Amino acid sequence: MNGARPRHTIWLAALASLLVACTPVNGTDTSGGGASPLATVQPAAGTAEQASQPSASTTAPAPLAAVTPPPEPGAYAINLYRDGDFVPQYTFDWCVAASIQMAHNLIDDTGGGTWSDSAQQGELWELARARSSDSFNGANPYGWAQVLTASGMGPYSVVSIADYGAALQAAARAIAETGQPVGLVMWSGRHAWVMSGFESMGDPAKFQDFRVTGVNVLDPLYPYGSQQWGPSPAPNSLLTPEELATQFVVREPRRWSSQLPAGYLLVLPQAAA
Repeated sequence: MNGARPRHTIWLAALASLLVACTPVNGTDTSGGGASPLATVQPAAGTAEQASQPSASTTAPAPLAAVTPPPEPGAYAINLYRDGDFVPQYTFDWCVAASIQMAHNLIDDTGGGTWSDSAQQGELWELARARSSDSFNGANPYGWAQVLTASGMGPYSVVSIADYGAALQAAARAIAETGQPVGLVMWSGRHAWVMSGFESMGDPAKFQDFRVTGVNVLDPLYPYGSQQWGPSPAPNSLLTPEELATQFVVREPRRWSSQLPAGYLLVLPQAAA
């Protein structure tokens, strides 16, 4: 037994020396009161990975574009009338024929083709009357429009519009788009005037809801007028819508047979397709 004890002691000593040899010395605290030599500080989760990534660039939001308010409608005017365009009706029946002559003069800008002859006016009246029906033996708006078209000034068509303001807008827009005059069926279907121009707040080409403030008119009955409807305005008079409304009224349905609904009648030029 005394021989075994020294071998056991030697084995323990050898094991102790082996453990000392395997213990790392870097970072050890020889005082014995520090942290374990194996303990190291680990970074928080994701820190090292984030540190290796370039920081995301922060782009400032683009400034909002300034809101431009819609344009306000301004004063607008167009008038086709020139000296010499007016033609009187030579009889109390020939208002449509005289209006056809004036329409030609307003459209023709050559200055040398004025229509004003009384014999021609009679021929135009006969042409318009032949194209009219139920017209009390006279010329109605359909004959008026057809002769305008057949004479090379068309196409023209007859329209009925129930609302007065909308009728003025339709007439003004037609003049602005075509450069041609509009026929106004006056006195509840008994007389013919020509609208040669207008004034408005807003250009019809730019503003859907432009407002007509003045209407240039030619009454072929000038200077006689009517005891019932009032005096004839001088040629190229600029009437307010209120002044025009005293003689431009809804067409009386019984005046002549038509499929058109009751309303303000216009002989309108049509814009080219």
